[in-house]
Amino acid sequence: MKINTPKGIIFDCDGTLADTMPLHWRAWQAIAQRHRLHFPEERFYELGGVPTRDILKMLAREQGVPIDHLAVAHEKENEYLPLLHQVEPVNAVVGVAREHYGKIPMAVASGGTKKVITQVLEHLSIVKLFDAIVTSEDVRRQKPAPDIFLEAARRIGVPPKFCRAYEDTELGLQAIRARRNGGGGCEGSAREALKRFGSAACPRV
Repeated sequence: MKINTPKGIIFDCDGTLADTMPLHWRAWQAIAQRHRLHFPEERFYELGGVPTRDILKMLAREQGVPIDHLAVAHEKENEYLPLLHQVEPVNAVVGVAREHYGKIPMAVASGGTKKVITQVLEHLSIVKLFDAIVTSEDVRRQKPAPDIFLEAARRIGVPPKFCRAYEDTELGLQAIRARRNGGGGCEGSAREALKRFGSAACPRV
């Protein structure tokens, strides 16, 4: 289903609204070295949108490394937070949010934690643009399941089929497609926004 004029917009944060992924990678490098985990950069980007705790649990299981994945996830957060002042906006996507502010409800749907995502949005001075912030703590199933986008749509009071969603990762786009297949809607990528800033048209998938 293609919608030319959405009634609500949902944005991922890391890599979509905010250029955070290289900084997250720096934090991950420190954690991987400290705990002797093999986590190449390519796989880091492939798992974009998956909560840190889930990645750590998966790596520990695969590699037979006995770690407390929740405690180490907290360590990773502590590695990342001092870098937060370096975060820059993805201007084209933030521009989409600013263009629609006050016209239609908007939400953030992120695999990050509420604490960190809120700090990123505050740092970029865009937290006021959004009517809801949904993070990994708010849903049981994470991306590529559609739950986080469905919950964001519910919180802004717009049926999913009338929402447009922006994502930068394949897992996130899979989640949007799953949401769409279950009830319509349309997706856009951060790359598409860079090309189409100012356009009301929805990217064709």
